[in-house]
Amino acid sequence: MKTKSIDKSIIIKKPRVNVVTLGCSKNTYDSEILMGQLRGNAFDVVHEAEKVGKDDIIVINTCGFIDNAKQESIDTILQYSELKDQGKVGKVIVTGCLSERYKPELEAEITNVDAFFGTNDLQNLLQSVGANYKHELIGERLLTTPSHFAYFKISEGCNRPCSFCAIPLMRGKHLSTPMEQLVKDAENLAKQGTKELVVIAQDLTYYGLDLYGKRNLDELLRRLSDVNGIEWIRLQYAYPSGFPMEVLDVMNERSNICNYMDMPLQHISDNMLKSMRRGITKQKTIDIVNAIRDKVPDIAFRTTLITGYPGETQRDFEEMAEWVEETKFDRLGCFTYSHEEKTHAYQLVDDVPDEVKQERADAIMEIQQGISFDKNQTRIGNTYKVLIDKKEGDYFVGRTEYDSPEVDNEVLIDASKHYATVGSFVNVKIDTAEDFDLYGQIVK
Repeated sequence: MKTKSIDKSIIIKKPRVNVVTLGCSKNTYDSEILMGQLRGNAFDVVHEAEKVGKDDIIVINTCGFIDNAKQESIDTILQYSELKDQGKVGKVIVTGCLSERYKPELEAEITNVDAFFGTNDLQNLLQSVGANYKHELIGERLLTTPSHFAYFKISEGCNRPCSFCAIPLMRGKHLSTPMEQLVKDAENLAKQGTKELVVIAQDLTYYGLDLYGKRNLDELLRRLSDVNGIEWIRLQYAYPSGFPMEVLDVMNERSNICNYMDMPLQHISDNMLKSMRRGITKQKTIDIVNAIRDKVPDIAFRTTLITGYPGETQRDFEEMAEWVEETKFDRLGCFTYSHEEKTHAYQLVDDVPDEVKQERADAIMEIQQGISFDKNQTRIGNTYKVLIDKKEGDYFVGRTEYDSPEVDNEVLIDASKHYATVGSFVNVKIDTAEDFDLYGQIVK
């Protein structure tokens, strides 16, 4: 009996999918989940490949948070849609926050994009490229960060009413991921060599309210801390109002929870805080910062601020500048206000000129530069555990527990005098300090 041979010419090769990620670490996480699903469907998937092929499917994960981010997303869409018109790529698909927020407008203006999807359209996006959503792959990711650290999203969306923020418009209401799933995800990452979890959400402190009827971040941290192989757990994006202080008890109890807190405070003037609908006053803000520092004296406190919010007077700004000078945050970032459609603040007059917004932001960062320099000087002569992120030029570059990837201070080690493995921990004695960088020698 003859068996039929397979005609290899009829086997259809799946196109390569090139995922381009814009925006914040939450988008990075979403892209990694998408890539994990595509790989599970036997697609060749890459992240931000420099060279594109004429059959490639380009998936652009956009940001729609503020004006600059929206413009970057639009420019990227136009760049790849032009390549499609030239026959240099196959399809262009847009997903993420920008298309969640402006899908009808984008479809009308950029007509050669094959499809637009929102932030919760993963299954439909997969179907559009001929893939199936596989429930058995929930939690599986294809990391785009160095394998030794991973962004670890514990919830989606936000229930806070902040007047300037469009996140609820793009991400929806707060939705916690079940604790059991998160522990399983952390265990899978640890098996792949991940040593640091950067725990992210739009609001970490709200975790558990929708699932368990109470704020449950402290219990989650204990369970993540028990995962074998995870050596650092870092908290980003905690909200000041209603902050669960028991989280700090866990930070003190567990050596693998970094003494680090990222809490965006946005402003200090009572006038601004009230208009921003932050649910907190100047005094309560000062009290929460002091209470956190009292409970964890060694903590590195990071915050972000906004300049040029509608109605911000010179006195409001000076009050914030004086507070920054007095409080001496360990890490600080500053944004200029962006007037976002459909937010509560959009009904206000955007009355601070752009150049004044920027001047005020620059002034805040100049104050912070001096604070950072002074704080870094106190590090000289001390030895710290450092996680090596990369080798760059003549230096190995790493971070202490007081620094988050991509946004905070770095530790540089002369590669001609020392050897380190990327992803490893080393002890470094600091011998030189600049405003945002530390230099040191590896010691036993």
